[in-house]
Amino acid sequence: MSHPFEHILQPLDLGFVTLPNRVIMGSMHTGLEEFPPQRQAAFFARRAAGGVGLIITGGISPSELGVLGPGMCTMTTEADAQKHKVITDAVHAAGGRICMQILHAGRQSYHPVNVSPSGKRSPIYPFPPQAMTEEVIEQELNNWVNAAALAQQAGYDGIEIMGSEGYLLNQFLTTRGNERDDAWGGDFERRMRFPLEVVRRTRERVGKNFIIVYRLSMLDLVPDGQTFDEVITLAKELEKAGVNIINTGIGWHEAKIPTIATMVPRAAFAWVTRKVKEAVSIPVSASNRINMPTHANDIIARGDADMVSMARPMLADPDWVNKTAANKEAEINTCIGCNQACLDHTFALRQASCLVN
Repeated sequence: MSHPFEHILQPLDLGFVTLPNRVIMGSMHTGLEEFPPQRQAAFFARRAAGGVGLIITGGISPSELGVLGPGMCTMTTEADAQKHKVITDAVHAAGGRICMQILHAGRQSYHPVNVSPSGKRSPIYPFPPQAMTEEVIEQELNNWVNAAALAQQAGYDGIEIMGSEGYLLNQFLTTRGNERDDAWGGDFERRMRFPLEVVRRTRERVGKNFIIVYRLSMLDLVPDGQTFDEVITLAKELEKAGVNIINTGIGWHEAKIPTIATMVPRAAFAWVTRKVKEAVSIPVSASNRINMPTHANDIIARGDADMVSMARPMLADPDWVNKTAANKEAEINTCIGCNQACLDHTFALRQASCLVN
């Protein structure tokens, strides 16, 4: 007799590594990133023991210019890598695999010194950015590659490149964030140069046997965002550049359209993931308002995606996957999408928790 959730429980072969199932614990900033690594190690190891196929950390900046706010976490030195080894060792001891998300905030930063492709200020962040010079662009590319190499040194199984949610890579891709008229802006081919250079140079540095996930903004949901033809073009180029998995990102932080709140229907954006999946041959993961095994399994069964990514549901119940495998869906502490103790705390620079756990 087949398992009712057999599709999300199937292993996924990436060629050099096989993930035990199709469930990603998606990136979310918990506030633990700025504490000694033992707390993050315990947090992620508990989720690894709960059966999740691949964990992605909260966003870690590749440089001081890319931080989300003053004093927030970076991966820039061997000392940073050594601290993170505490995390990767704990996850691996629990039988899990983990990728570090590299996130450059660009203009979406609460730090007074920040940068963007052409100096355009975000309508929701307080500090105006500096326009990136050619020298700064090259510097930040090098910093990104260095962060990936340090993540590899720290024992991570891979990285996720944050190219969604309106952060720096996403800013380069749109006329909303990029008004340059040089080799890094103008037509879409030049606007996508920076994110593609990040991927190409990273792949060259870390080699073939290291997971690269790219968080792709499939719907920007802001004026002057990418067209869907541009999204598809970028997805194809990302595959050529060496990405192993494309993960769905929906909406900038500046967007006024709800994307993860309770009012958003379950799996509301799986349709857009399917369109990207049909354009590439690498695995594509669905995201946003996927919180129960029935919906997650249906997404893969329909062919909308190869994987599902869930962040808040793993905060609500670290045993989500194990309960799914045991066919105990009714026992899962269900994320209700309230955001009151997780995202609201995060944006207030407080530690995330959960109202149902």
